[in-house]
Order: sequence, then C-alpha cells, then structure tokens
Amino acid sequence: MQRRTLIQSALAASLAAALPAFAQGGNTWPTGKAITYLVPFPAGGTTDVLGRLIGQKLGTVLGTSVIIDNKGGAGGSVGSEIGARAAPDGFTLVGGTISSHAINVSLYPKLGYDPQKSFAPVTLIGTNPVVLVVNQASPYKTLKDVIAASKAKAGGLSSASAGTGTSQHLALELLGYKSGVKFTHIPYKGSGPAIQDVIGGQVDMMFDTTVVAGPHIQSGKLRAIAVTSAKRLASMPDVPTVAESGVPGLQDFEVVSWQAIFVPAGTPAPVVDRLHTEIRKILATPEMQDKLKGFGMEPADLTTAQIAAFQKTEVEKWAQVIKAAGIKAD
Repeated sequence: MQRRTLIQSALAASLAAALPAFAQGGNTWPTGKAITYLVPFPAGGTTDVLGRLIGQKLGTVLGTSVIIDNKGGAGGSVGSEIGARAAPDGFTLVGGTISSHAINVSLYPKLGYDPQKSFAPVTLIGTNPVVLVVNQASPYKTLKDVIAASKAKAGGLSSASAGTGTSQHLALELLGYKSGVKFTHIPYKGSGPAIQDVIGGQVDMMFDTTVVAGPHIQSGKLRAIAVTSAKRLASMPDVPTVAESGVPGLQDFEVVSWQAIFVPAGTPAPVVDRLHTEIRKILATPEMQDKLKGFGMEPADLTTAQIAAFQKTEVEKWAQVIKAAGIKAD
C-alpha cells in the first residue's frame, strides 16, 4: 500500500510539473516520451486510418511523436481495456467507436472496463448513419412496404449484417423493437459478403453504412429505403429518414455509427482541453473534412461535456435493445 501511494504521489507531481506545457497553446509538449494512440481494431479499418491521419498531424502540432498501436479483438474490447489501464498522463489516446464505447458493455458480460467511468472523452470525430437497402428488383419501395411484408411473413423478412452486435445488426433490432415487427437476422463475417447476398437476392434487406452501400445504390444494384440519421443526408437527399416513414413507434428513430477519441479517466482537465482544442483544429481543415466525407461521415463539433452526454445516451439505448432482443456475443 505504501509503495502504491508513493507511485501515485510521484505521478501526481510529474503531472503537476507538466501541466503548464500541456495547457499552453504553443508547439510544445513534454519531451522524452511519445504519445501512444491505441487503435482497438486491426490495421486498415476506419478507426486505424483516422488514427493515423490525426496522429500524424497532432504530433506535428505538439512537437512530439504519435505512435499508432493496433490492439484488435472482441469488437474493440481488448485494446480499450489496455487503454483504460494506462496512466492518465496525456500520453495515451484511445480510438473509440460505438462498439467499443457503447455497445460492448451490454454485449460482453465480463468486460474489463467501463466505457464511461474508465475514460474521459476528448473528441467526437464524426458520425456515420446507416441506410436500409433492398435489391433493385425487390417489390419493397418504402419502409411501410418492408414493415407490412415482414408482418405478413412467418419469421419476418430476412436481414443481413456484418456480424452479431454490429451497428448494422442493432439498427435492425431497434427497428423491430420500436415497430413491434419481427425480422430474421442473418449475420455474416463482414459487410462484403453480406451485401453481395442482398444484391443477389438471397437475403431480403440489410442496414449498412453509406460508404459500403453507396456505390451499389449509385450503380442501381440496390435501392435505398431509408437512412437512420435524424435528418436527410446531403449525399442522399431523396432518401427519407426512418423517422419520416410514418410507421408508428419510429418517430424518434436514430442510429449512427461513430468514431471518437478518449483518454484514460483521471487525465488532468488542462491536458484533455489542450488535446480537444488541437484535434478540433485538425478536423476542421479542408483536408480532414474531405477525408471524413470519403468515409461517409458527418462532422461532429461537440464539447467534451456534450460527448459524455451523447455517449451516456448511446450506452443506455443499446443496453435496452440488447436486453430486449436477447443478443449475446458470438
């Protein structure tokens, strides 16, 4: 116990000495140690690419190195747990998503961290709505058509997803939960094979990100039924939102996947504020705005308090859906 107290005191003293450098707006950052940007997913995915883009620019601004460390596994839980246990000294960033920091706490019974209590939010990078699609030859033109057909079919219409517990899957479960209609969920190992079976007509429909589904909609292979955002998308202005469908129970329907940056809980406020300010500037540049658009993401400019409130709402919403649907991790 005495040794732990000494370590904590030493850490507090070092942080206190570093705070002026952390908080000031110049290109300085305590030297001698690189920042680790933990990406709880494999290299090549959206979280990884965004982390590398932001990390490179953040390192330049702060005058230090930012090292990307990929620790994938269990839907982002493995890397997030490592991040939660890291020292709250400003030298560890964690790339968080709707999965790792909202869904997994209800999906995995023995999660090694609390997505809210174990972290402090720094930045909400952006949100990514999903779109409900059907094959172009499908008889369903509107969400009311889909709901009516699923009610009339034993077991409901079939719906593919990129896997159990993904935002695509939970969008389906939320649709069923709020409308009172049953669907048959068919999980795949990734969006690629899932959407190909929707195109081929083996599966009735699918929720997927605008990045994945967009090209197939534009080519005429898929028909967009509705987007899950609160308002219509600039990239798909003619596609109504789920909330606009007129289906009872769906007036407040909204599902967005999201990307954020967190630090371990206990990181001093001046450190969080400096990181928030610098990353916000990076995300506001035309280059990064174009990159976000390429990922089909809607920019988000929230304060850290607003991010915490948004995350709390997300955790509570998906806990309710997962419990009601009896979803368990594969």
